Amino acid sequence: MIEFCQKTQDASWFKNVILAFILLAAVGVGLETYPNIVEQYGNLLSIVNWVIIAVFVVEIIIKMAAHGRHWYRYFYDPWNVFDFLIVAVCFLPGDTSFAAVLRLARVLRALRLMTALPQLQLIVGALIKSIPSLGFVGVLLFLNFYVYAVMGVFLFRENDPTHFQDLPTAMLSLFRIATLEDWTDIMYINMYGSSNYPGPDLQAYMDSSNASIDPNPDAQVSPLVGALFFGSFVMIGTMIMLNLFIGVILNSMDETANERKKEALLARRESGQAPSFAEDVDDLHDQIEKLSEGLTKLKLRIELAQNNGIER
Repeated sequence: MIEFCQKTQDASWFKNVILAFILLAAVGVGLETYPNIVEQYGNLLSIVNWVIIAVFVVEIIIKMAAHGRHWYRYFYDPWNVFDFLIVAVCFLPGDTSFAAVLRLARVLRALRLMTALPQLQLIVGALIKSIPSLGFVGVLLFLNFYVYAVMGVFLFRENDPTHFQDLPTAMLSLFRIATLEDWTDIMYINMYGSSNYPGPDLQAYMDSSNASIDPNPDAQVSPLVGALFFGSFVMIGTMIMLNLFIGVILNSMDETANERKKEALLARRESGQAPSFAEDVDDLHDQIEKLSEGLTKLKLRIELAQNNGIER
């Protein structure tokens, strides 16, 4: 029985069947957003929903049974825990206060594609692994927004109170600029003056009956300062910071992919299977890199020791 469950969970047809039911669950929850379809085919959708849940339950049972007496090892894998929680929430009563949670669980079943496709697992794993580094990049990005927001309030508040009236408004405007959403309108307003180039947002602000602060037509504007301010912010806040985020994620993806390769190679060796030629080449490449790093560190230590000897 244990051997049968192990072969079943590793079989490609079993993975394809589970993938098909995950896609079916995603389509079903999308159809439930149309009231006319629910009214006509509500019973059929309910039956399909319970069939999908039953298939997911069978999948969990097979994966647990594959561990034999150590069935609890099923929960050692975080992806299995994720699958189990989604299926467990689906058994909440739908006609109680848990109805909203049940609907959310139906939507989350579409996320099971991450557990069914190894490529998606790699991407999600890389994103999770890059969170600490992304946090530091986020701090740097916040400091950049804060400094430019303070400068923007001092420079452009009188001319453009719509976008730079206070610090929170300025930071929100800078976020819009960082997304490149009509950022040139904000730049032209502050380069040529709100009276000469009001722009769509500022024009609507001036036409509003609730507007309490009007742009100052006599405010001194500087095309050079405006161009340098917004041009430099777009370069730093959008181009450089975005590339930092991309670089951190790509580095995490490379590390995650290498870890997956090492885990697969170790699993094959433990099972007694001979590694493939590509795996041998990758293993040799890793060993050469480690040897190169060790030689570099040794060379630095020798040079440092020689320098200390000369100084003495």
